[in-house]
Amino acid sequence: MAYENIYFIGIGGIGMSAGARYFKAKGCKVSGYDKTPSELTEQLRQEGIDVHYEDDVTRIPADKEKTLVVYTPAVPADLQELQKVQREGYRLVKRSRMLGEIAATMHCLAVSGTHGKTTTSTLLAHIFTEGGAGCNAFLGGISKNYDTNLLISDNDVIVAEADEFDRSFLQLFPDIAVITAMDADHLDIYGDLAHVQEAFKAFASQTRDYVIAKYGLDITSADTKARILHYSYDDSRADFYATDLRKDECGYFDFTLVHPGGRIEGCRVGVPGWVNVENAVAASAVALCYGVKEEDIRKALLSFRGVKRRFDIHVNRPGLAYVDDYAHHPNEIAAAMRSIRDIFPGRKLTAIFQPHLYTRTRDFAPEFAKALSGADKVILLDIYPAREEPIPGVTSDIIFDRLTCPQKTLIRKEELMDTLEKEELDVLVSFGAGNIDRYIVPITRMLESR
Repeated sequence: MAYENIYFIGIGGIGMSAGARYFKAKGCKVSGYDKTPSELTEQLRQEGIDVHYEDDVTRIPADKEKTLVVYTPAVPADLQELQKVQREGYRLVKRSRMLGEIAATMHCLAVSGTHGKTTTSTLLAHIFTEGGAGCNAFLGGISKNYDTNLLISDNDVIVAEADEFDRSFLQLFPDIAVITAMDADHLDIYGDLAHVQEAFKAFASQTRDYVIAKYGLDITSADTKARILHYSYDDSRADFYATDLRKDECGYFDFTLVHPGGRIEGCRVGVPGWVNVENAVAASAVALCYGVKEEDIRKALLSFRGVKRRFDIHVNRPGLAYVDDYAHHPNEIAAAMRSIRDIFPGRKLTAIFQPHLYTRTRDFAPEFAKALSGADKVILLDIYPAREEPIPGVTSDIIFDRLTCPQKTLIRKEELMDTLEKEELDVLVSFGAGNIDRYIVPITRMLESR
């Protein structure tokens, strides 16, 4: 049956809010709970979605037969609202199941990977939208072209960011799938790297037509019946790669995209950094496999404006730059550092990092320290716990003590602005998936006033 009410528990999450917007657009009455107000929850309210911030069971629609409840695994099990819908027999599904049921009705193009998936999926959605065919898209970030994480179209194509957390992506059965990386992450869920890779192989096995994997990943014909193709930034052994690379003084690349059917010359991505060329190759590979015209791809790459909090340049003037990035895994930080050094060679780099989750900090402290030590100075904040309870002995100190950069300081996030006011800054970057995003605007304003 069709549901009249869709109720979200944890509505402010990036994936949950896209679902809320989708059902609102389909004419359902949408409402939900989140723990804290944010810019995103305020936007939902302005769009006519009822959002509240108290654990209040009276806000749940009373007619359980006509109400679908969607929840995120990030909400605590003892939340009264969650317990009520469980106890009283509402239909209750995880966000991943909701997305899987929506995607099952369309041609699904899914982008997975432990990093790079948000920019790649957003760029893929932009290629379809800019080319005129349009698509439906559930994105893990806010597209700067469209100022939203949801696109809706009459075209029966869905671009889905396929999240490996909690094995969520195994709810998807794509026609074409991208795998950008299979690094150790979410070890609180998987235990070890072998189980992470096992889950990605299971995801590949559910893909019908093409698996487009980054060159070097261990995905073989034993893992999937789909045709396996590989992409790379610039490795000519891959099926899709960039060549004739030329970087200008602002870090933007011109290149030729090589693919099995030929070459697309005169390509340029509308955001700087070599990592975005790599993302563009992956997104273009999906589009080409689906049948998008070369000229539509070339135009879309140029007009792409990026994703908020994904290598997001807020200030860039002589002698002062500020980049914000969602990176919260050591490999993501290391890749972002390389791009920043490439764009701003020879300049002093100051990195702010807010660790995300006690388990991730525990599991990767040496790797975080190594990646961050690529900066000239590190300003390290306390851990953002998200869904987790503290773990004895796990604090930001276990990263801080291993840092080998020339300068380092460990502070509480409440001290950040005062600390930055006293700093002589050249190139500043902020990393993290917690609430460090609340400081982007204050930092930008402070730097613009200098």
